[in-house]
Amino acid sequence: MAGKRGFEEQVAALDALRQQAEEKRIAPLRKALGNRNNFIVGKAADLIREFRIAELTPDLLSAFDRFFEEPSKTDPQCWAKNALSRALAAFEYQDEQVFLRGMRHIQMEPVWGGQSDTAGTLRATCALALVQCRSLTDTDLLGHLIGLLADTDKSVRVEVVRALEQIGSPSASLLLRLRAILGHDEPEIMGACYGGILRIDGPREIPWVSRFLAAGDDSAGEAALAIAGTHSAEGFHALRECLEKVRDPWFRSVLLSAIALTRQDMALEFLLDLIRTESLDAEPAIEAVVRSMPSGEVVHRLEKLVAGNVRLTRSLAAHRKSSS
Repeated sequence: MAGKRGFEEQVAALDALRQQAEEKRIAPLRKALGNRNNFIVGKAADLIREFRIAELTPDLLSAFDRFFEEPSKTDPQCWAKNALSRALAAFEYQDEQVFLRGMRHIQMEPVWGGQSDTAGTLRATCALALVQCRSLTDTDLLGHLIGLLADTDKSVRVEVVRALEQIGSPSASLLLRLRAILGHDEPEIMGACYGGILRIDGPREIPWVSRFLAAGDDSAGEAALAIAGTHSAEGFHALRECLEKVRDPWFRSVLLSAIALTRQDMALEFLLDLIRTESLDAEPAIEAVVRSMPSGEVVHRLEKLVAGNVRLTRSLAAHRKSSS
């Protein structure tokens, strides 16, 4: 009980630093970074990041290095290393070797029935942080990141795709295209690839991403949302063209939602016309418009369009309630 009380008192003391003047925070935070308890160290690192105390960077580095010694014992779940790497990344620390060490770290810990790697978050954080190291060329970065595209942890693969997007070079775009073509991954990863390509190369690549709509599955839904994210007329036309060929009700509703999210006036008028004519797509069109966070004026137009139609009036009311 005494040990538990001591731990809780240390956590409370760290939380209380938010009420202290900046100059009174440095000494207790430096002391906390030297604590053996990885949770206390992680808490201190998060506060240092929150308070933007960059002068404690050497202490962050020392603690980071320490928790690679017998890591499964000294830092179970990587609590300390995760928080320390977040703080170093927030301060735009420039020594790439620190982040390379983190993004290559695998930490196997016992779980029911075997072992599990607990260092996925650390690898993901360090992969993103590596992009800001100005001494590395784009070629260097791609060389370091490419291996993590096959990481066993989904969160790592997502963050590596985002890191490639941040590089923003033609080579990074080509690598994202290759990953998209290879497929066979979680829809979230595929969607990050599609979105990254469009953010690097712009709406002119909408036809290239549109090829992935044909599958009509969850990854195709991510492609639709990526196209919608361009907020372009080209995006609306591509989604509408696909809608004309699709019969599956679920994927039609996905495409209608994506059309609404293009934020194009012509897209809104297209959806409102589906409602006005009481088409088979009227109810999913209502849902798409409501979920796009419409203005009061658009809501008023919706109400006028469904007036007199009990089914559509109920649909509008239900979707407005679920979105509120």
